[in-house]
This record gives sequence, C-alpha cells and structure tokens, in this order.
Amino acid sequence: MRGVGGPLLCISDLLNDVAEETSGVPHDHAPPSDAADVSKLPPSDIPKLFQENFNELKGALEGGDHSWTALTLKLCSALETANKLVDSSNSSVASLSEKVDELERIVNRRDSAITAAKEIQGSLKLYDQL
Repeated sequence: MRGVGGPLLCISDLLNDVAEETSGVPHDHAPPSDAADVSKLPPSDIPKLFQENFNELKGALEGGDHSWTALTLKLCSALETANKLVDSSNSSVASLSEKVDELERIVNRRDSAITAAKEIQGSLKLYDQL
C-alpha cells in the first residue's frame, strides 16, 4: 500500500521508487531477514545494533550503490524495536508504580496499627499502676 503523496513521502514510497528505478518492475520491499531478528535481542544490545546499522547506512550513503535502502530498513527495524521496548518499559513502570503505592498504603496502615497498639499498651500499664 502506497502512502499519500505530498511533500513528505513515506519511507516505503521512497524504497519502492528506488526499486522501480533499478528493476523497472514495481514491488513492495520486505525488511531484510535479519531485521526480523531484532526483536529477539536483549534490550542491552539494541544501542550497539543501532550504532552498527547506522555506521553501515552512513557508509552506504557515502558510496554509490543502492544498498542503503536495505540498510535503512534495518535501521528502522531497530528503531521500531527500541520504541516497543520503551513502550513496554513505560507500561511496566506504571504497573510497578501502582504496586509501590499499594505497598506504601499497607506500610502506613501497619505504622498506624503499631502506634495504636503502643497507645493501648501504655494505657494498660497506667491502669495496672492505679
């Protein structure tokens, strides 16, 4: 599916145009096979992968070939995975924050119960002394 025209093109439109220019046959680009493996990486490897893909893309753009199209897709795939990771982290943080709030309420109730118990114990000691 092609994006809507205008001054800003979708990356897929740009890649389709380059493919049409080089092969003469219109077709859609699929992400490179190793781009799908990005989601299986541990989160700590994503910055390294991004830097590697960025350096490859920069090298391809400085050269004269069209390998930059596939490298752009790899870079975009790494960015999309990072975005999903951030969204997941935000969701986890929100859930964790709710649990911390609940724990604070429990601790406050415990502190109130301890204070009440100490007051009762103190009043019982006074009653025993009378």
